[in-house]
Amino acid sequence: MKYIDRKNDKILQILMRNGRISNSELAEQVGMSPSTCLRRVQDLEQSGIIKGYRAILDRERQGIGFVAYVTVGLSEHSKAAQKAFERSISLSPDVRECHNITGAVEYLLRVEVADITAYKHFHTNVLGNLPQVTAITSYIVMESPKDERA
Repeated sequence: MKYIDRKNDKILQILMRNGRISNSELAEQVGMSPSTCLRRVQDLEQSGIIKGYRAILDRERQGIGFVAYVTVGLSEHSKAAQKAFERSISLSPDVRECHNITGAVEYLLRVEVADITAYKHFHTNVLGNLPQVTAITSYIVMESPKDERA
């Protein structure tokens, strides 16, 4: 697949809002036959544009009431330090996202835990114990009026 035309873009927009929509309903909303729509979705999947489908979870019902974005600065700017940090952070179930970024620090994390006490434990006993970490700044999420992550 070389490009995304308007029909494929509309298919993707609908699937991002509802990945469980039936093919016949999707085809109707896009204005094409079910067989053509299915072929397009399969092409989008095979080309890697659609990487998968996910469930959107209610974090509060899972006992997660505290979310923070955390910037992390490393002591040295080497590939070895980055890999060591990434290996360590990949073991933490509290870290839901880890992004290597540009700017004054190297990483941006999304951390989800039960409460402030659990976050303090993560901050002190996980991040605070990593030898590569020299700077930690926490940004506490108070509300998310728009969140399109799946």
